[in-house]
Amino acid sequence: MILRALPHSPFVRKVLVVAHETGQADDLDVVTAHVFDPQTPLLTENPLGKVPALVMDDGSVLYDSTVICEWLDARAQTRGAQTPIFPDEPVRWSALTTNALGDGLAQAATWNIRERYRPDGERSPGYLAYYDRAIDRSLKALEDSAGRLGHRFDIGAIAVACALSYVDFRYPDKDWRAAHAALGDWYDRVSTRPSMQATPLRPYDGPLQP
Repeated sequence: MILRALPHSPFVRKVLVVAHETGQADDLDVVTAHVFDPQTPLLTENPLGKVPALVMDDGSVLYDSTVICEWLDARAQTRGAQTPIFPDEPVRWSALTTNALGDGLAQAATWNIRERYRPDGERSPGYLAYYDRAIDRSLKALEDSAGRLGHRFDIGAIAVACALSYVDFRYPDKDWRAAHAALGDWYDRVSTRPSMQATPLRPYDGPLQP
């Protein structure tokens, strides 16, 4: 299977963490997709032109990150995995909501960075401030629920961990731990997991604008 990826994407990292957690990392051929290249095969595989996209052995394609993660989890369950990444009810909905919050934090942080990359005269201070506020609200909500994050490393916790790693990666001067100590302690603990250690975000040297 081919995983279309970018080395600095928190959403790709989420898939890779799940693959490691479920013992399937070696099943994935991770291939960098230059999303702004009009010749990239990604555009025919995912009409949105976004990573991650998982190209199956039969040529079918799965996207986005949560869909791919759930497919990997279901595949692992058929192979005898004991602890699902997507838990059953009643905690399933809480995990999926936390997943949405983690993905939303990562998305706001990504959009903010993309706005910063826009040429001089095209950046919007209003949008930059909007994304900054979304990031700060998300961090506060996660701090308020940090005690519940520690119960299990499910899809919600994985999404949050990958989003926080992106904040650290892209905003090295943002001292978010100062006002979110419980969240910072939780993140530091889960960052020692083998799946997190094996999947660090890395710089991307391709084009960042179309």
